[in-house]
Amino acid sequence: MILLRNVTLRRGAKVLLDQVSVTINPGEKVGLVGRNGAGKSSLFRLIDGQLHEDAGEFTMPAQWRLSQVAQDMPETDEPATDFVLGSDTRLMELRNALARAEAQAHASGDHAAAGMEIAHLHSDLADAGEHDAVPRAQSLILGLGFKPADLDQPVSSFSGGWRMRLQLARALMCPSDLLLLDEPTNHLDLDALVWLEAWLKRYQGTLIVISHDREFLDAVTDVTVHIERQQLTRYGGNYSAFETLRAQQLELQQAAYSKQKEKIAHLQKFIDRFKAKASKAKQAQSRVKALERMEKIAPVLAEAEFTFEFKEPANLPNPMLAIRDGEFGYVVDGERKLIVGGVDKSVLAGERIGILGANGQGKSTLVKTIARAIPALGGTVTEGKGLNIGYFAQQELDVLRPQDTPLEHMTRLARELGPNSGESGREQDLRNFLGTFNFSGDMVAQAVGTMSGGEKARLVLAMIVWQRPNLLLLDEPTNHLDLATREALAMALNEFEGTVMLVSHDRALLRAVCDEFWLVGRGRVQPFDGDLDDYQRYLLEESRRLREEARQEARDGARTPAATAPPVPAPSAPERSPQEQRRLDAQQRQQLAQRTRPLKRELEQVDQRMAQLDGAKAELEARLAAPLPPAEIADAGKRLKSIHDEVAVLEERWLDLSSRIEAIEAAREDA
Repeated sequence: MILLRNVTLRRGAKVLLDQVSVTINPGEKVGLVGRNGAGKSSLFRLIDGQLHEDAGEFTMPAQWRLSQVAQDMPETDEPATDFVLGSDTRLMELRNALARAEAQAHASGDHAAAGMEIAHLHSDLADAGEHDAVPRAQSLILGLGFKPADLDQPVSSFSGGWRMRLQLARALMCPSDLLLLDEPTNHLDLDALVWLEAWLKRYQGTLIVISHDREFLDAVTDVTVHIERQQLTRYGGNYSAFETLRAQQLELQQAAYSKQKEKIAHLQKFIDRFKAKASKAKQAQSRVKALERMEKIAPVLAEAEFTFEFKEPANLPNPMLAIRDGEFGYVVDGERKLIVGGVDKSVLAGERIGILGANGQGKSTLVKTIARAIPALGGTVTEGKGLNIGYFAQQELDVLRPQDTPLEHMTRLARELGPNSGESGREQDLRNFLGTFNFSGDMVAQAVGTMSGGEKARLVLAMIVWQRPNLLLLDEPTNHLDLATREALAMALNEFEGTVMLVSHDRALLRAVCDEFWLVGRGRVQPFDGDLDDYQRYLLEESRRLREEARQEARDGARTPAATAPPVPAPSAPERSPQEQRRLDAQQRQQLAQRTRPLKRELEQVDQRMAQLDGAKAELEARLAAPLPPAEIADAGKRLKSIHDEVAVLEERWLDLSSRIEAIEAAREDA
């Protein structure tokens, strides 16, 4: 187990952890949460040996193999598959040892003497997984969003975000007893994120993950360790369980409780005033949703770094914009590259639209075109009179001038907007405004290039709020925001009077904000009739379809093309009478039932067992949420680990049985 006993950890003069004690048991999956700057990454550096405790005792098993994502950007022409495979150091050592042994045997001519060593090395390689190492590496690469054609591409040919995905694949490929993941979801789209969750659920070792994605933490963790005020507090359960317990604690604090009551009263006043007005019905419904969420999260938000709101737009054109026969894409070297076509969509005032789609299908291209960042390739995009767009791009942080300060950015923005913005551009007013986004004192004069990603994201949000937009286009706005700030953003978006179009892999934000979804895929933009759970199922089906297409292409490419001789037509079958055909159909159905019945029976048993295990898991997690003696905690932890292991085996069996049933039924349909 990992044990911290009365540990003090400093970075320079700053105390990050002050006499803390916590235990992490083997096989536990731990979410490490806390504000930015609280010391989460420094605790990782203590665990991986880069930092040492200043006082107290830190221990972990010496034999444990540790894996984590390297932060450096790889510069190599090595093929992607070989690059990922190289992280399995044990396998690489054995391969090199075998090559040396075979070379020595060849040079000396004494094959008999070297035979025993070579035989042992082959045996060790088999134990190390040599037989399926390449398929495992490629499965990781494809799962993280790469295409089959990328498997042999050099690492240096990929952009920075894709190289970081390869670094993540290396960390997953490396055999480990302890896996440390620091913000693993930042460079992932939702389809890759769903795949990563499934992989981590099957991981057999101990996992500690830092993430600001609520649903990701809920899916993969069973313990939460919270860093606050230089202390570590362990909670049994995932992030939602932690939040519930934490909220109960904060509700006892009068200041937090009073702030919550004031916000509830403010929202309720709006709902009571406008719920009967048809023109305000959608906004009132958004307030109802905000009120429902606030009863749960306001105590956590009471300690957020900041809260904010979008100002009421000067006007609300309706429709905001209309797209007819839209064709979106790029022109590269004079060549037109169409990504999405045939788009016929209208965006109305007050709508909350989530834009979904697998990686590379054109979500960002659609948003960039609407934001006027790139021109449409065809069709028309008609904007409503007075449309004012606030655009948060994935690369928006890179657009900030590193040498300039927040005050200089705001001064320049106020000058560009002029008096028509309805806001004062006086320096003191700009300072006061930046203060609402937690840029106070010397921070307004600090160079942006020295700030954290979260601070830069807050500055971009401040600049968008200042513009008083009536249409918000947000493309992955949460990548650098911590959990509390994401909650504040969700609240602000729910109170926003205008229209929101949101691309995000943060499912909690999508659920909280969006009332409808568009699906970008296969070159089209279509309404998605379902919720995010339906979308996750769609992603899994789409992934299965793409894998099957890749397999079919591989099979077609492996076939030897026929010679020039024309194909010989198959002899036609004699016509059957309707009665004979019905008899044959019934016979085939009976044969199909006989083949699938035992598989379906076992599948049902697997489903029942998984339901039983889910119930047992819920009971254990409820027990762990309450104070328990150490012996009972250890026993419950072991039982949870046993349940997780059995569930992983059952999930694999469920997939195998389902695939076999589908294959049998598909063969029947093709016959």
